[in-house]
Amino acid sequence: MSGAPRPRLALTVSAAGAMVVALDGTVLVVAQPSLQHDLAASLTQVQWTSTGYMVAVAALLVVAGRLGDRYGHRRMLFAGVLGFAAASAGIALAPAIGWVIGLRVLQGLFGALLQPATLALLRLAYPADRLGTAIAVRTGAIGVAGAAGPVVGGAVVAELGWRTVFVLQVPIAVLIAALTLAVRTPPPDTSLRPRLDLTGAALLTIVLALGVHTLAGVPGHGWTAGPTLFGFLAVAALSAVFAAHERRAAHPIVPALVVRSLPVTASMLLLLAVTGGVFGALFAVTFALQEGLGLGPLAAGVRLLPVTVVMVFGAPLAAAALRRHGPRRTAVTGTALAALGVAAVARLGPDAAQAAACAAFALVGAGFATVMVTATGTVVGDAPARYAGVVGGLKQTVMNIGPSLGIAVAAGMTATGVTATAAPATGSTLPVMAGLVVLGLVPASLLPAGPAAGPSTEPVVRAGDV
Repeated sequence: MSGAPRPRLALTVSAAGAMVVALDGTVLVVAQPSLQHDLAASLTQVQWTSTGYMVAVAALLVVAGRLGDRYGHRRMLFAGVLGFAAASAGIALAPAIGWVIGLRVLQGLFGALLQPATLALLRLAYPADRLGTAIAVRTGAIGVAGAAGPVVGGAVVAELGWRTVFVLQVPIAVLIAALTLAVRTPPPDTSLRPRLDLTGAALLTIVLALGVHTLAGVPGHGWTAGPTLFGFLAVAALSAVFAAHERRAAHPIVPALVVRSLPVTASMLLLLAVTGGVFGALFAVTFALQEGLGLGPLAAGVRLLPVTVVMVFGAPLAAAALRRHGPRRTAVTGTALAALGVAAVARLGPDAAQAAACAAFALVGAGFATVMVTATGTVVGDAPARYAGVVGGLKQTVMNIGPSLGIAVAAGMTATGVTATAAPATGSTLPVMAGLVVLGLVPASLLPAGPAAGPSTEPVVRAGDV
């Protein structure tokens, strides 16, 4: 089907698809202890139910976005959501932990197909001056899913068991797939459909998979252990090979127009710094609350709830600020708020007033929502529509690498810095995370200064561009 886009339906499908992925990740954390006991799994095996999924998603996002640009984002979203549902059903019936790990990797593959498509649909359905509002709604929906996941998941696991969590995902995903069929988007331009560079796709997939896997292993191995050093050396070498191949390729995986876009590059670096600092800080705080102050997972989650609440309600305000003040001012303000929030959390003691703690975490949420809306809107809105999938894949890749990097740094510092009487902000972990967020001010200052312009023009396509 093709025709004029239906913005509200596209937004509904986009937000729902993003929520399914967000719910899956947060609910799994709550379900893992029950899963481990039921399947007699080791801790390492249980960790791989998350790590395997994360590696598969991060490795394939850009390639999946490129496939969407080539064959149609509605098709990718439909296939991704149905595959996600099928993998969920398989996990619910899995007889052993090995099946769960394998199916989680498969679920990651389908998750990679659907995530860039959810952003690309918005780019195709909304003009540039309304794109920020649509992205704000999607960002808020992700925040709602992140907040509801532990509560809903905990209740379901406690009453019905961990398998029910995956059973419930199936009808939701099938409904989203049905709605996807009703979405109208312009068909891909077959005259601009270059062949997929399989060599480049394979190299990029290996680089991203190895990079995320290495970062995920840092908390267990440490930064100077053999597996970590070998992993990073291999990533550096293969990245050089990939870059050289891309320069020579007639149809590179990441188009030259995207590579040369300063707003896109700056937005990616901004997201890398801010997501790394914020997620690293939240990891350190959660670790200290549970290990240092003895709180349970739910109680610790409630302490952090202001981050999500403010993120949900702050996203529309961030979209309004983006329209009025432009990406540069909005991104700089959001980055500063996030850095001040993390720094404020670092000053909290174990006896800090609840109001002070809420205010500090609210600053983090406000800054993070502002950066997310601004950077996402800039990334998706700056690139021509025919490259909406690949830029969406790049953005989602950064959203996997940034948190992995921040958590790896925080885990190495937190493991030796929390004692039985520690405050959530013990040691130098949170100041370092605040410093990482501050680094985001550099790329934020490189974003366009003026308010969002009209839709991107479609320049003449040359052989080297596609």
